[in-house]
Amino acid sequence: MTSQELEDDAAPASGADAIASRDDFRRALVAAIEAAAQQSGATQLWLCDPDFSTWPLGQPEVVEALARWARSHRRLMLLAADYRVLAQGAPRWHAWRRQWSHIVHCMQVHEEVAASVPTLLFAPGLRTVRLHDRERHRGRVLHAPLELTHCGERLDALLDRAEEALPATTLGL
Repeated sequence: MTSQELEDDAAPASGADAIASRDDFRRALVAAIEAAAQQSGATQLWLCDPDFSTWPLGQPEVVEALARWARSHRRLMLLAADYRVLAQGAPRWHAWRRQWSHIVHCMQVHEEVAASVPTLLFAPGLRTVRLHDRERHRGRVLHAPLELTHCGERLDALLDRAEEALPATTLGL
């Protein structure tokens, strides 16, 4: 991913809903997950972030929305550069993940592409919730088909440079 592509993503788009706070981000995530749960064709969700440190994955409404979405033949892909923060926090999400480990796939990108990992939730064909400023929680919700297609292609390219990470359970001897 080039720096020009990253700058293009940060530019406002027509037909996009603005995200201007942590609460806006949480509401946009829950709304996107709920919309995907109501669509029979929305069988896949992507959560993508360098480390998920700013995500409300441990909050009850997010876990509950994921549980509603996961009930029928779904697949959740997490893509990150580093899972240490998520591994140490979000106990509600970890409990949910253990129950749904058969549909949750955590992938870690290779170090050489780690800086290009965006912060977004992608529901193919429905919407993308994208932060372009993680510190200030500034971003947008995208609905345009062309933007969704472009997002899917970029995530597929990152997935090609990733491997399995963050097991649902650890076995001890």
